[in-house]
Amino acid sequence: MSDAAISIRDLAKTYEGGKQALKGVSFDVPQGGIFGLLGPNGAGKSTIINIMAGLVMKTSGTVEIWGHDIDRDHRNAKLSIGIVPQEIVFDPFFTPFEVLENQGGMYGVAKHLRRSEELLRAVRLEDKRNAYARTLSGGMKRRLLIAKAMVHSPPILVLDEPTAGVDVELRRQLWELVGELNAEGVTVVLTTHYLEEAEQLCDRIAIINHGELVTNKPTRELVGMAREKIVRITVDRDLPAPPAPEEFLKCQLTDPRTLEVTYDRDRYSAGQVLERVQQLGFAIQDVTTREPDLEDVFVQLTTAAKGGPA
Repeated sequence: MSDAAISIRDLAKTYEGGKQALKGVSFDVPQGGIFGLLGPNGAGKSTIINIMAGLVMKTSGTVEIWGHDIDRDHRNAKLSIGIVPQEIVFDPFFTPFEVLENQGGMYGVAKHLRRSEELLRAVRLEDKRNAYARTLSGGMKRRLLIAKAMVHSPPILVLDEPTAGVDVELRRQLWELVGELNAEGVTVVLTTHYLEEAEQLCDRIAIINHGELVTNKPTRELVGMAREKIVRITVDRDLPAPPAPEEFLKCQLTDPRTLEVTYDRDRYSAGQVLERVQQLGFAIQDVTTREPDLEDVFVQLTTAAKGGPA
């Protein structure tokens, strides 16, 4: 088996009617880390996940999951992955224990090898063992979905927008749980619209846009690609309007005496920006800077992929 937990080569999908959801996407998910799969709505992320889950048939290309080709070795490929969908999907009239037992049976896990009690403890639902699933809170249902995806002990866990629409405390609880699973050796693949979340959690990030792979790099390297930087400058008097010298990509007033200047750090330094403000006749009273983050890179790359400015 290769070192990749998931290996995707030239993956393409054209739906009936001619819509191309994927256009020859290739990337590897390394073993043992947390891998972010990001992109705008409609970029192709869900299509990739649904192909891996066996819910969508690919048009061409290959997908290997833990070394098993999804066409030639479908059973072992499916046993190697657990998928947590965006939607809440289980029978509301079963208890959490019954949900896990039934799922284990569907995967052919022998009764004496099932881990239902252990998984309920892991997701902190042991006290809800015999409650109807419909009575669980939204956060409990999310945690039960993660346990359900792990009944067959897959080495890979895929989380499709797991924190969409949940509150801050639940998000923190979910990420603690995912971190614990990852620390135990589970490879995690995450899709999310919360870019700050992806930046904090993921070792490596791939960005998909319009069915094509835009980039695939370690997170720190990706964040380092951001060319734009922001400096906030407080000057000695009110400004009627923001200045617009050519060195500034963007300049706006956040209050009558504070300029927020965006500049290209590949062409100018913060010192040059401050010098330019002084040349315009202003005395500088305070300066703060903001380092680029994943959101800056995401916007930069997805805008460039649409044919806009790089």
